[in-house]
Amino acid sequence: MQYAQLGRSGARVSRLVLGTMNFGPHTDEADAFAIMDRAFDEGINFFDTANVYGGAEHRGWTEEIVGRWLAKSGHRDEIVLATKVFGKMSERINDRGLSAFNIRRAVEDSLRRLGTDHIDLYQMHHVDRDTGWDEIWQAMDVLVTQGKITYVGSSNFAGWHIAQGSEAARARHGLGLVTEQSLYNLLARDIELEVLPAAQHYGLGVIAWSPLASGRLGGSSGGVRRAGYKVDDAKAAALAKWEDFCAERELRPGEAALAWLLHRPGVLGPIVGPRTLDQLISALSAFDITFGEEALARIDEIFPGPGGPASEAYAW
Repeated sequence: MQYAQLGRSGARVSRLVLGTMNFGPHTDEADAFAIMDRAFDEGINFFDTANVYGGAEHRGWTEEIVGRWLAKSGHRDEIVLATKVFGKMSERINDRGLSAFNIRRAVEDSLRRLGTDHIDLYQMHHVDRDTGWDEIWQAMDVLVTQGKITYVGSSNFAGWHIAQGSEAARARHGLGLVTEQSLYNLLARDIELEVLPAAQHYGLGVIAWSPLASGRLGGSSGGVRRAGYKVDDAKAAALAKWEDFCAERELRPGEAALAWLLHRPGVLGPIVGPRTLDQLISALSAFDITFGEEALARIDEIFPGPGGPASEAYAW
């Protein structure tokens, strides 16, 4: 297992992040326990969840499963545990967002479901356009002081949101954000324009979600191609070239796509959200793949990025 620092914090985490979103709705508890057991045995110490995971009818279900595993395994002190706040948890008008009112209640609910007295990385699942940074950081600072959370991260933020949040924290003499969790894969490279540069400037480790583009990068016989994800002719052609590229090197496309993310500057690591134990085992093989400059250049030809950070990507 490879490890890296959690952004500019002193904590060290595995560069493969265990995502738990499938636990409950798509993976039953026994299989989820087996996946977490194997992940821990393989050196994965970074588990990611969210308060809304579990499906519309059972929000919080995934946190409950993770909490029962933590209690059964006895590994709580060895796991860097991350969860999120923002999403709608009920029909109550304040049961969502990043108001101090909701953050206070949401963290208590997550702690109860997870069966722990602290959350190591508490992430804002989305920017809240209706709540000011002074209110958000005041609420987070209280939780840090109380020992209920250790670090704060963001998710789905634009580069300027990262800058806003980081500068607001700096004005309060706080540590601020240490991670950003963003959509990032070979088919979705937009964050290279501004999110990655902002994260690197402010010392945030970037965690890539949907690293296989919902299975599209896993090969024709690989991952799940979910309904609602359309592949136009250009993307279909790129995916065919990707499979040829991997076949020439005797690589599995999904493992190679994860390995590419591990080569990206500023990326802490990808989140893998296995539904089965076999999917977790496959993901672990990404660490065995090394790409040289020639291979990376070929990948850029297949899946062109934006051309660099803004504004160099589109201006002089």
